Amino acid sequence: MLINFKQVEISDKTWIDPLLKAVDSRACHLNFTNIFTWSELYKYKVAKVKDFLLVKGSYKDTRYYFYPIGSGDVFEALEMLKQDAAANGHPFLMLGISAEDVKVLHELYPGKFSIEEMRDSFDYLYFIEKLVHLKGNKLHSKRNHINRFLKEYEDWRFEILTTANLAECQEMNDQWCRENNCNDDELLKQEKCVVSRCFKYYDALGLEGGLLRVNGKVVAYTIGEKLNSDTYDIHIEKAFSSIHGAYQMINREFAAYIHQKYPEVVYINREEDMGYEGLRKAKLSYKPDIMVEKYRAIYLDS
Repeated sequence: MLINFKQVEISDKTWIDPLLKAVDSRACHLNFTNIFTWSELYKYKVAKVKDFLLVKGSYKDTRYYFYPIGSGDVFEALEMLKQDAAANGHPFLMLGISAEDVKVLHELYPGKFSIEEMRDSFDYLYFIEKLVHLKGNKLHSKRNHINRFLKEYEDWRFEILTTANLAECQEMNDQWCRENNCNDDELLKQEKCVVSRCFKYYDALGLEGGLLRVNGKVVAYTIGEKLNSDTYDIHIEKAFSSIHGAYQMINREFAAYIHQKYPEVVYINREEDMGYEGLRKAKLSYKPDIMVEKYRAIYLDS
């Protein structure tokens, strides 16, 4: 049976979301917004086979799949993916699979998969209480940045992101990109396209966010959404580096808002570092409580 893969469209959210909700994963890539907004770069295509969401993608010369998402006979779903790879003349490669899924692969295909850790794709999870209160010596520097912000900028306020102030955030993001030379940096250039789609489909994707004003001007914003039953995902966070402490303030204020709105949320997922040293340093500086490990698995034909 051939898999009828299709381009990802915003309308697919209605059938994809329930399948993602059922697996209740804390991994950021198992989220419709990330599949949809990164689909232009990674050429994501999707298909529903029985009670499984199947995803295939490609980046540069590498074609790959997600581990089947859903419930039912996972061996049958894996066999279909293996056959699709063979029919299209490329190796059967899966990216971003969990440690639990690795165990299943070893049980179903003993000795048939080569498994490697994908450290650059590990997600950083933090207790939301920690990001709200920033207690302890390990986060002392974060409190210092916030105290300096409060001292230097008396006229500040935090607002929820709405259709009324969305355009201001877009303007702020455009200026941020000019200052940080987005078009000259591969990661920032890719992210710029993703951010643009988040703004364009903000309501349709069910996103929410917050912004920070200083003297009436937007100096930072963030966008996210609830990821699963106990985790909230931060998709985007931007601040002007010229405003000391703006990153720490938007981080804390939005965490406080989430904590109040969703008392069931235990963790905030600040996503992966993609192997970029600056991102890794920034994410490690908040002392992650959990790293969501991810692996690559390639089928060995011999």
